[in-house]
Amino acid sequence: MSERTPLLHYRLSTSVNEQSGEHQTCLSGEAVEQSLAFSRLKSAHHSRPKKLSTFFGVVIPTLLSMFSVVVFLRIGFVVGQCGLYQAIAMFLVAYFIISMTVLSVCAISTNGALDAGGAYYMISRALGPEFGGSLGVMFFLANVCSSALYILGLVEAIVATFGLPEDGVSPAGSLQVLPAGYWWSLLYATGILLLCLLVCLVGAEIYAKASFLIFLVVMLVLATIFISFFAVHPRTILLPAAPPVHNNTGPQPPNMANFTGFKLDTLLGNLDADYAVDYTTGTMMSFATVFAVMFNGCTGIMAGSNMSGDLKNPSYSIPRGTITAVIFTFIIYNLLSLMVACSCDRILLQRDYSFLRDINVWNPFVTVGVYSSTMSAAMSNLIGASRILYALARDDLFGTVLSPAKKTSHNGNPWVSVLLSWFLVQLVLFTGKLNTIASIVTIFFLLVYAAVDLACLALEWASAPNFRPTFRYFTWHTCVLGIVGCAIMMFLINAIYASASIACMLLLLLLIHYLSPTSSWGYISQALIFHQVRKYLLMLDVRKDHVKFWRPQVLLMVSNPRSNVGLITFINDIKKSGLYVLGHVQLGDLGKMTHGDVGFLRITKPFTFPFHYSPRGAVYLPVILAVQACW
Repeated sequence: MSERTPLLHYRLSTSVNEQSGEHQTCLSGEAVEQSLAFSRLKSAHHSRPKKLSTFFGVVIPTLLSMFSVVVFLRIGFVVGQCGLYQAIAMFLVAYFIISMTVLSVCAISTNGALDAGGAYYMISRALGPEFGGSLGVMFFLANVCSSALYILGLVEAIVATFGLPEDGVSPAGSLQVLPAGYWWSLLYATGILLLCLLVCLVGAEIYAKASFLIFLVVMLVLATIFISFFAVHPRTILLPAAPPVHNNTGPQPPNMANFTGFKLDTLLGNLDADYAVDYTTGTMMSFATVFAVMFNGCTGIMAGSNMSGDLKNPSYSIPRGTITAVIFTFIIYNLLSLMVACSCDRILLQRDYSFLRDINVWNPFVTVGVYSSTMSAAMSNLIGASRILYALARDDLFGTVLSPAKKTSHNGNPWVSVLLSWFLVQLVLFTGKLNTIASIVTIFFLLVYAAVDLACLALEWASAPNFRPTFRYFTWHTCVLGIVGCAIMMFLINAIYASASIACMLLLLLLIHYLSPTSSWGYISQALIFHQVRKYLLMLDVRKDHVKFWRPQVLLMVSNPRSNVGLITFINDIKKSGLYVLGHVQLGDLGKMTHGDVGFLRITKPFTFPFHYSPRGAVYLPVILAVQACW
C-alpha cells in the first residue's frame, strides 16, 4: 500500500478475522504475477556481468566529461572576459558547490548496494518515487542537453579549422575546404552524433575502451599545451572574423592579437574583468553568463555514478574515482588559467576561442585533443542519459509511456533508451550555438546537485537506522551549503530558466504522485515524521500538565469492529483532538505461534468506518493494538 492509502483502511485490512480466525497469507493473482515479473526483471538485470573498475568506470569518464569544451575552447574566454581574479573565484565557487555534492554522492553511494541509474537511483531510493522520478527526468534532460552542447563545441572547432572563410575563397594549400553556415553545421553535428550513437549501441565495454584511448590522447595534448607556453616564442596571431560594427560607426575590431610569452605586463593586463561582446553570438557577456559557460566544465562529476550499473563495486569505485577526478581537474584548470593570463593579451583571449591551437608546438595536437575530448564527453552524456532513462522505465514510474525503454540487447545494453536519447539530442542540436544552451544545461545540473544534497540531508536529519555510510567526511552542514550554493547560482545565472526548471520539476512530482503505481522503496517523510514525533514526545513534561489543556486519551477494546460501529463512532465524536486507540486482544499461546502469526492478522473484507468529521487542529490516529496473551 502507498502513503496515499487511508491509514485506518490499512490498519483494519491487516487486523483480525473473527469469522475464520486464520491468518491469510496468500496474495492475489495479480500481485503474484507482478512479483514474479519484477523478480525475473531483477534477476535478468543482475545476471549481466559488471566488469568496469574504478579507473575505467569512474575516473576516466569523469575526467573526460570535465575536460571537454572548457579546457580547450573556453578557458581563454573565461579569463579574457572575467580576468584572472574573477576566473579563479569562479572556479573556487564552482568547485565548492560540486565538492559539497561529491561528499553527498560519496555518502549515499557507500550506504549500500547501487543499481543502474546513478544519481536518479540515489535520489529515488532516499526521497521516494515522486522526488526521484521528477529529478530523474530533469537529470536525463541535463545529460541530453549536455551531449548536444559538447557536439556543438566539436562542430565549432571543426569549422574554425577546416571551414571556408566568409568570402568563400580558401587560400592556396589550405585545409579550409568545408562549407560553413547554420545548416552545414547542423549536418556536421548530426554526423558526429550518429558516430556517438554507434559506439553507445555496442555497449559500455566498448565505450570504456574507446574512452581509455581518448584519455591517453587528451593527457598527451594537455602536456603539449603546458610545454608550449615555455617552448613557443612570441608571435602574432590572425583572429577569426568578427561581426561588423553597426552602421559602420566607431573603430572596427582588430584582426590581429599577440601571444607574448610570460610577461608581467601581460599578467597585469589580464587580472581584472573586462566584459565584452561574445563574437560567436553577438551578446554582451556578464559574470553570470560566463559562469554558466565555465560551469559546464565542472558538471561531469556524475559521469562515474551514471555507470553504477556497469561497475564491479559501485560503493567502492564512485567515491574514490570521483574525488580523484575532481581534484585533478581543479588543479589543471587553475594552472591553465594562470599560464594563459601570463602569456596572452586580452584581445586574443576574447576574440579567438581556439587560440591554444595557434600557440602549440604542433598545431594539430590541440585540434586532435578538442575533437577527442568533446567526442568522448558527448558519448559519456549520451550513454549516461540512456542509463537514466532505462532506470526510469524499469521502475515503472510513468506506466506504459516508457515501457519500450526497458528493452535490452543480449548483453544487457538498453538499446531503445539509447535511441530515444539520441533522438532528443538531435532535437537540441537545432539550437545551433554552444553558448545558447550553456545556461540551460548548467541550471539543470545545479538542480540535480541540489537534489542530491537534499537527499543526503534528509537521510542525515531523519537519523534513519539504515543510513550508515562508510564514507563519513560529510555533515548536514555540507549538505545545506551545497543546496544553498546551487540555488543561489541557479538564479544568478538566469532567474527565468531557474524558475521554469523548478516549476517543471514540481509538475512532474505531482504527476508521479497521483498517477504512478505504488512502490516499496519507502518514504523519507515517514522517517522525518517519526523523528520529530519522538523528539517532541520526549519533550513532554507531566509536571507541567494543567486542566485547561487536558485532552482525553481513549483506549477502546473491541472484539469485532463491524459489530461495534456505533460505539467506535461515539468515542470518536467525544475525543476532542485526543489520542484514540482501538485495541483488540487475541488469545493464544505465544510460544506456539510462528513468526508470521505474531502481529496483525488479515481480514477478508476491508472495513472502513463512516467517520465524517473535521475538527479544527485535530489529528486522527487510529491504531490497531494486537496483544498476545499467554495462558
